[in-house]
Amino acid sequence: MQSKTEEKLSSVETIQQNFESLDYICNLQIATAVYLAYHLGKPILIEGPPGVGKTELAKTCAEMLDLECIRLQCYEGLDESKAIYEWKYGKQLLYTQVLKETLSEILDGAVGLTQSVDKLHEFGDIFFSEDFLEPRPLLKALKKKEGCVLLIDEIDKSDHEFESLLLEMLSDYQLSIPEIGTVKAAGETKPLVFLTSNNTREISDALKRRCLHLYIPFPDAKLERQIVQARVPEIAENLRNQLVTFIQELRTMDLKKVPAISETIDWARTLILLHSESLDADLVKQTLNVILKFQEDIETVEADLQNVTNKALKETA
Repeated sequence: MQSKTEEKLSSVETIQQNFESLDYICNLQIATAVYLAYHLGKPILIEGPPGVGKTELAKTCAEMLDLECIRLQCYEGLDESKAIYEWKYGKQLLYTQVLKETLSEILDGAVGLTQSVDKLHEFGDIFFSEDFLEPRPLLKALKKKEGCVLLIDEIDKSDHEFESLLLEMLSDYQLSIPEIGTVKAAGETKPLVFLTSNNTREISDALKRRCLHLYIPFPDAKLERQIVQARVPEIAENLRNQLVTFIQELRTMDLKKVPAISETIDWARTLILLHSESLDADLVKQTLNVILKFQEDIETVEADLQNVTNKALKETA
């Protein structure tokens, strides 16, 4: 008998439909990657420009499967103490004070230095046990018996050294802790792992080999209209078509940062708040800061604003 998770991931088409029911519109390539990741037991490395739905894919997958999404946000200098585990030093210190106060009782019966040291070593082992271990995202994910979605977000912002820490986790779903040993995935269900990258640097071959690769580009006009319809259903069809055409035109321009899907959705909600029924040059100029994040990009678009707006209106006339 299939579990609920297996039912929801039973086919590529089923995944696509389940995502759509949660307002995440994806193509067959994305749904196929999720299907293969689950059934092959492999992580997915998702690359693409910022704002195309990489992080949202992992979060939606967790929502679809009714699993916890454990997120590790990467940054320069990230190490094992923030990603895997660290010791509860305060608790260890407290127990050390207790040990000092009861030292005579602990050493009772010990003859000579060797026996005394042996007895103390027993407590040293206790201090470096799981009772004193503070799990971080990677270790938390392994300990989830019911499974989880592990999101390692923006891996390209971390150092190459951190990638090396991930290799054991990504290949064998286990982590080695020197004082304890190897910790393996707790339940039958392994974590479903998503890594995202904005391509700010090259990811190592060793990490890539352990993952399925998925590239999410900016959507074409048809797909972007479907996304806006799903996320902002109250927008009128004519206005939706105009703003998508306008955004698509901006992405052909030489801008420092072209608008992503997230900006398209924000702009759609902005236009509704302003009770807009159709685009015009003044309205676009008033709201350009919603979709463009650099002043030089705003000035570039403003120089050709009427022409770009006319194209959007003409395409949807």
